[in-house]
Amino acid sequence: MKGTRKAAAHRVGRTASGAVFCIAALAVFVVLVPSLFGLQSYAIVSGSMSGSYDEGSLVIADVIAVRDLAVGDVITYRPPAGDHLITHRIASIERDQQGKPVFRTKGDANPIADPWTFHLDGATQARVRLGIPFAGHAVTALGRRDVRVGLIAFPAVLIAAFNLAGLWRRLGTMAAAT
Repeated sequence: MKGTRKAAAHRVGRTASGAVFCIAALAVFVVLVPSLFGLQSYAIVSGSMSGSYDEGSLVIADVIAVRDLAVGDVITYRPPAGDHLITHRIASIERDQQGKPVFRTKGDANPIADPWTFHLDGATQARVRLGIPFAGHAVTALGRRDVRVGLIAFPAVLIAAFNLAGLWRRLGTMAAAT
């Protein structure tokens, strides 16, 4: 009976630490690996691009020259007077009086184009190349302090609990032997 409980406890500990390792490995893979190749990753946090990139997807973007952008490209940018990034498809590109491109975007799930137009001030821009469904949830969760602490604390508490249980059993066996 004792061997069965010990084996079960060992399996639980291995499973928990394996799950934590998989989540951490996924986060490293989808965030750090693309950056090694000059790519950027963004979590989709709304449904405005549903059908193409659903909420909770992670999109991987390459960085290209603004002059190479075309209608139909999906870009991640900060809208005028915006406080967060948006990933939408370019609906039109016009030129202002100085010849600079003026962009209008639209979310694929939105019935009309965004109400603003904008310039991209930099020479380069992130253009979405692919999306990974559900992976954005992991990245978004890792942005929360309580989740990061939990990913560290949970395995540590499990290890401590199993070590204390083993110590308790050994002390009980030693006390019974005396």
